[in-house]
Amino acid sequence: MKLAELSAILEKLDMHPSKTLGQNFLVDDNCLSALVKAAAPQAGENILEIGPGTGVLTQRLLEAGCKVTAVEFDSRLAGYLRGKYAGNPNLRLIEADACKVNYGELFPVGTTFRCVANLPYSCASVLLATLTDSPNPPTSFHVLLQKEMAERLAAQAGTAAYGVLTVRLAFRYAAKIVRIVPHGVFYPPPEVDSAFLALEAREEPLGDEALVKTAGKLAAAAFSQRRKQARRLLEGVAPGVDFVKALGDLGLPATARAEIITPQQFIQLARIANELRNHI
Repeated sequence: MKLAELSAILEKLDMHPSKTLGQNFLVDDNCLSALVKAAAPQAGENILEIGPGTGVLTQRLLEAGCKVTAVEFDSRLAGYLRGKYAGNPNLRLIEADACKVNYGELFPVGTTFRCVANLPYSCASVLLATLTDSPNPPTSFHVLLQKEMAERLAAQAGTAAYGVLTVRLAFRYAAKIVRIVPHGVFYPPPEVDSAFLALEAREEPLGDEALVKTAGKLAAAAFSQRRKQARRLLEGVAPGVDFVKALGDLGLPATARAEIITPQQFIQLARIANELRNHI
């Protein structure tokens, strides 16, 4: 969609893009085509799109034959999409705050789906965490989001960008930045560049649900005060565990901070904590 077309739609709806809602509309067809090509939507598959806006990505997904569930918070845009796609059986439009949607109800266990979206800047991290922690998480994400956030999610242990969400997503997904997207391809242009991020489900998660749950709690505690020694923070989650020994067994010093503990090592620490709990 060209800027002139978008402007005409926004004028008709009597609306201005909301910074609070993170409304930055993609107005570059080449960038849109690259996103769709990388995501490679297939006919008949279930796709979740967060923040469809005026439907430029929605249209491409429907043309590919996908069954699209689009979640739009803005009532004016939701109304526009209802009119545009009235009677299309492949579009399920949900007018709601995407951070508060029950995705387990939309996609029950046993339903396979992927997330392809231009995520609103204002809530990308919450959305990713919510979807990942749902009873039936997506098999993959192909999303546009703030470049800094994408770099954080793809970061390696030992780097400044590495954090708790990096770890939590890494339990189930492998992250890769596909391309950097300049801010000028959006209207209004955000203050920073974006990135196209792919999160592909691992063939085997790093641990079962019980381990992932415990490891997530350990990571959250360790990163809550990332300048402190992790073992002191971990003890608050799993009292009774000898974390000096546990860290040493993993080749880590007793003074280790969260940023040098890999997702695999958080899983190992969780295994130790769960085994102790089962023996008490």
